[in-house]
Amino acid sequence: MAPFPDRLEPGAPSPLGATWDGLGTNFAVFSGNATRIDLCIFDPAGRREVARYVLPEYTDEIWHGYLPGSRGGLIYGYRAYGPYEPQRGHRFNPNKLLLDPYARRIAGDLRSSDALFGYRVNSPRADLSFDRRDSAPGMVKAVVTADAFHWGDDRPPNIPWSDLVIYEAHLRGMTMLRQDLRPRERGTFAALAEPSVIDHLRRLGINAIELLPIHAFVQDQYLLKKELRNYWGYNTLGFFAIEPRYLSDGSAEEMRIAVRRLHAAGIEVILDVVYNHTAEGSELGPTLSFRGLDNASYYRLVPENERHNINDTGTGNTFNLSHPRVLQLVMDSLRYWVTAFHVDGFRFDLGVTLGREGYGFDPGSGFFDAILQDPVLSQVKLISEPWDPGPGGYQLGAHPPRFAEWNDRYRDGLRRYWRGDEGERSDFSARLAGSADIFGYRGRRPYASINFAACHDGFTLRDTVSYAERHNEGNGEDNNDGTAENYSANWGVEGPTDDPAINEIRRRLQYAMLATVMLSQGTPMLLGGDEFGRTQNGNNNAYCQDNEISWFNWEQADSEEGRALSAFVGRVIALRHRHPVLRWSQYLHGRDEPVPGLLDIQWFDQQGRQMTSDAWNNPQERTLVLQRASREADGGVTILTCLFNPTPDDESFTLPPPDLPTQVLIDSASPKEPERTLENHTLLVKSRSVVLTRSVLEPERK
Repeated sequence: MAPFPDRLEPGAPSPLGATWDGLGTNFAVFSGNATRIDLCIFDPAGRREVARYVLPEYTDEIWHGYLPGSRGGLIYGYRAYGPYEPQRGHRFNPNKLLLDPYARRIAGDLRSSDALFGYRVNSPRADLSFDRRDSAPGMVKAVVTADAFHWGDDRPPNIPWSDLVIYEAHLRGMTMLRQDLRPRERGTFAALAEPSVIDHLRRLGINAIELLPIHAFVQDQYLLKKELRNYWGYNTLGFFAIEPRYLSDGSAEEMRIAVRRLHAAGIEVILDVVYNHTAEGSELGPTLSFRGLDNASYYRLVPENERHNINDTGTGNTFNLSHPRVLQLVMDSLRYWVTAFHVDGFRFDLGVTLGREGYGFDPGSGFFDAILQDPVLSQVKLISEPWDPGPGGYQLGAHPPRFAEWNDRYRDGLRRYWRGDEGERSDFSARLAGSADIFGYRGRRPYASINFAACHDGFTLRDTVSYAERHNEGNGEDNNDGTAENYSANWGVEGPTDDPAINEIRRRLQYAMLATVMLSQGTPMLLGGDEFGRTQNGNNNAYCQDNEISWFNWEQADSEEGRALSAFVGRVIALRHRHPVLRWSQYLHGRDEPVPGLLDIQWFDQQGRQMTSDAWNNPQERTLVLQRASREADGGVTILTCLFNPTPDDESFTLPPPDLPTQVLIDSASPKEPERTLENHTLLVKSRSVVLTRSVLEPERK
């Protein structure tokens, strides 16, 4: 660029962030309590500050200025002046370089140092003291971007909710051990864009991939001291920037290419996003961005004791979405990922926190209202994690229409049923039918329930059937972290074993539970790697295991056992895609009759008799039959019957009426067996397995 001018031009208060227009860059940043903000320009290496400007204008709490002659690639940061009065919630310290909250690219690595803190770390006055060291040498910086990408004819797949099958995966862990990929690209968006990776998803029948956080995040110092790393990435610093490690060449085009190739394959991209807290931690955390720009606005503070953060998230701070500018930042960030990267939806980490007002969780909160009326965001997939650690933090089913929710009651009920627990049939039946008892109000549909047997947070499916206890010793917390109750069982030996009988039980249960998820009403979600039996060696909280504990073992996927399980998963997903009654978009209540005398949904015991109140209340009985019927376009009726046997014994089942020719579509105990026609209406359902049958009532011929 040309020599730096003496001062900035006034510029404009909108848009927020650094906006290059071909002639120069407009800088705009919010702070309602600062008295002055400086723009600091650094050399191309980001090491030396080469110019500093006072932002000359202050409009509607936005500080702004325009730097003529600047170009894309310029490295910058801010310094904010104002009162350092922690008791009143103000923590301004101009000695600390601050990252632009709207930074679209981040340069450098955050180097741990006491200079990153706004107070003297070892002072007896703690955060009431003031630190005068410059944090810039160890601080990441923002980069002015001038991205341009030709999307061509890319279009969102717009998969109907009722047709969606989600694959949850960690971008890095998914491909770190792929030997067929270039080493430099493993664990990045370049790897996700590879045809071999996309083909794996297509073979399974997946049409949406949900990626754990890809926003730029910070490594926790307490983990680094234990030679561990923040692997999951729920520690966001930049809500507009891609985590640099996830780009093999540093260019955001890698993500755009991956999205475009996934779209071309008919696969949507959903981002797991973390707007409930930031990487700055509690009031004793570092000053990296929001805290230094306007702590009292960006964070929820304890009323009448504003020195302290409210900690509804368990991470030390809670983002203050009740503030209009903070809410604007979240909305702007979400729209950016949809418009600039064509992502198809979001899964909101600790979604209850986002819906909190000063009085608690509210499904009519500003966040929900803003997102649901937004012409862009209201049209994408919206999924909430419906809990947080704060007061009244469990809000499953309490979110507004258009939001789907992770259904942990489905996961837990599924595991208890297949473990053989007593008295689980009634709850299990409700989960199979879409959890209407939880979501069936305000016009919400069954797909509001995200059904899963396992997710990133907890045991993998294989570990669920291999371990009775968590084994998180490698996390360095004396095995006290992670949930203690996993509704799991080891079937006689904790962890791996050569006992063929135990391994057969574990195999049966994995097949049965994966089949159950795909045969249930609601939106199925598959934890990446469960399709070939991925294990984390009993670790149910692998957030800090950026290593082979968490990474997908593709040699295992290529083993005979792994290929067989993957083929079965693909087969049962194909059945779901083929038969609309398995993914019905309306709740079935057993009141409609596709033909006289045949209800849309019915429950039977293994003798083919309708379930009675006494049968439902019998805790000793475990087997169950679910029959669903739907009228086809040609006037015929398809009847699909699921027979569940979680017991340790093979059981004889009698199919319920009507008496029609019947095919066995899939048997989880004999996954390679092709579809076959039954000779009569009695069949043997092997222990710990599920069988799906199909009958067709042909249309009347005139």
